[in-house]
Amino acid sequence: QVQFVESGGGWAQPGGSLKLSCTVSGIDFSRYPMGWYRQAPGKERELVAVITSGMRISYEDFVKGRFTISRDNAKNMVLLQMNNLQPEDTAVYYCNAIRIIDYTEYVPVYGSWGQGTQVTVDS
Repeated sequence: QVQFVESGGGWAQPGGSLKLSCTVSGIDFSRYPMGWYRQAPGKERELVAVITSGMRISYEDFVKGRFTISRDNAKNMVLLQMNNLQPEDTAVYYCNAIRIIDYTEYVPVYGSWGQGTQVTVDS
């Protein structure tokens, strides 16, 4: 059974940085595109960034130039370096395997999510 364990969240001031980690078990990790999602209070969960098994990367516009996604297939981990954090980045962050449809649409593979990691940005 797949399991996602997110960590690394916390509090940051605007302009600060945090690095999130997600350890994945129960799947052939290296074969899957992986993504980070986030859910702010009162809002729908949204995609943040995707990295394919071939290391192709895609970011949503609201994090371009600030966040960097990476993966370590030897450790079954996907990472998210977040720089220049802003209050609107406050959310619970989750990872999931990704299914890419017609090269442009990204959907989560698994309906069971991890507990997420809380990121809070304020002064």
